[in-house]
Amino acid sequence: MMHKVRWGILSTANIALTQVIPAIQRYENTEVVAIASRSGKAQQAADKLNIPKGYDSYEALLEDSSIDAVYIPLPNHLHKHWVMEAAKRGKHILCEKPAALTADETAEMIQFCRSHNVKFMEAFMYQFHPQHHRVKEILASDAIGEVKQMRASFSFYLDDRVTNIRMNKEMGGGSIYDVGCYCIHAIRNILESEPLSVHANARIDSETGIDITSVGSMILENGTVATFDCSFDTTFRNEYEIIGTKGRIHVPRAFRPDVVGGEGLILIQNAEGERTEKVSGDIYRSEIAHISQSIIRDLDLSAFEENTTKNMRVIDACYQSIELGKRIDF
Repeated sequence: MMHKVRWGILSTANIALTQVIPAIQRYENTEVVAIASRSGKAQQAADKLNIPKGYDSYEALLEDSSIDAVYIPLPNHLHKHWVMEAAKRGKHILCEKPAALTADETAEMIQFCRSHNVKFMEAFMYQFHPQHHRVKEILASDAIGEVKQMRASFSFYLDDRVTNIRMNKEMGGGSIYDVGCYCIHAIRNILESEPLSVHANARIDSETGIDITSVGSMILENGTVATFDCSFDTTFRNEYEIIGTKGRIHVPRAFRPDVVGGEGLILIQNAEGERTEKVSGDIYRSEIAHISQSIIRDLDLSAFEENTTKNMRVIDACYQSIELGKRIDF
């Protein structure tokens, strides 16, 4: 049985250099053995981060037989191609979110990975923070009664709007693809229910055609009303709130607790008063641990794969709703 997963990194994207590579190096059952870049910066990154090999092409890294798995933080529109190229060569895959640009693309990618007997997981790192499991426990305890509403928000002010790929529509830019996907995922994940309908609106950038700010509402199968907002045009927020018949839960560090040292906060308010719970976790390390243990022990990731496709289906509906100006029913 494999005891350590050897990772290769496709690109010198900032999230790889600052978050995922250090997380792989923090986990005892993984190591980074190679990094590739088409920009000629691979060897420089390898030297800086103590990675043994730097490649000037993605193909060269994928042909390296010493690599078991790859992390793909490439621009969104390139995910499908390089996931399939990696799968062809028997590499397990952690792919940055969103997995693709459409639910159909995502389903095709996942089926391709299955047919080549490789693991595939979308990199929604936030879900591995224990604060969300704790929220589910609080909900199950009836502390806020029957859940009626949930809202989720993720925004930041994007300074660089000239060269940033988030502003490129052809490359999968836009606030829903970039941060709104977290809000949609959290609503579905925490409430464990799928939307019956979605209605979204957006402020579209006149030059690029991407959604700078988007808001959406959903009616879920369990009857809950959920809303989300995401933006490149406002201050940093990453939170969700769940409102019940007897109280409310507010999670103000929902998606990026790592920026405050990994400490999550849960604020509970009901007839008994207000209280705060602090929950700590290392989201990137936990993400790496999960997929790596799945590879080592040959564990099933189909629940994650199905979740990925369902999340993309809602993203598709949001963009369709924005384009058509009407509610989309599933």
